[in-house]
Amino acid sequence: MTWSEVWPLLWPATKETLTMTAVATAFTAVLGTLLGVLLVLTERDGLLPVPPLNKVLGFVVNVGRSLPFLILMVAIIPFTKLITGTSLGNTAAIVPLTVGAIPFYARLVEIGLREVDPGVIHAAHAMGATRREIVAKVLLREARPGLVSGLTVTVIAVIGYTAMAGTVGGGGLGYLAISYGYERFETKVMIATVVLLVAIVLAVQLAGDLIARRLIRK
Repeated sequence: MTWSEVWPLLWPATKETLTMTAVATAFTAVLGTLLGVLLVLTERDGLLPVPPLNKVLGFVVNVGRSLPFLILMVAIIPFTKLITGTSLGNTAAIVPLTVGAIPFYARLVEIGLREVDPGVIHAAHAMGATRREIVAKVLLREARPGLVSGLTVTVIAVIGYTAMAGTVGGGGLGYLAISYGYERFETKVMIATVVLLVAIVLAVQLAGDLIARRLIRK
């Protein structure tokens, strides 16, 4: 296979990888943030202490983080079919990508929120701020640089997950690397997919670092 034959294969696969990553990241950012906030609020010294619920949430997050992605993807095939109607393709892959990334990001959100100066929280509480206002205007606002850095790490992890999803027909660059680069021994395809994945990861890391630095300055 010549390079002129490789290039037409790369754009559709890259588009699928970016689509899967973007959609999974959007769901993860929302649901992972909510879960992370709940972990902080419900702990023993939190604003809404419910230790039993906190332990359950912590257990769920730990289990979700401990499962290898390939095993998780196979284990939730019935759930994936229920949501998308199929277990193959890039649309179906979004479900396990999201399920796998949510607990990962939730823990990073929890860490970021715990780094907020308790004095700021106490001051807001003394001024009569409600729990909702403290969460939205103090915790999440003060933790923005850490949240952005955590989301950057999560996006990079999701990109890696998309490559693994390709081994079971998930689409994207991972599927292209497996179906052409590995099964057909097309070295050019393998090299091209690796270079593209590395370039995407570097671009995401650079963008995340820039945004986090700007938030720190503010």
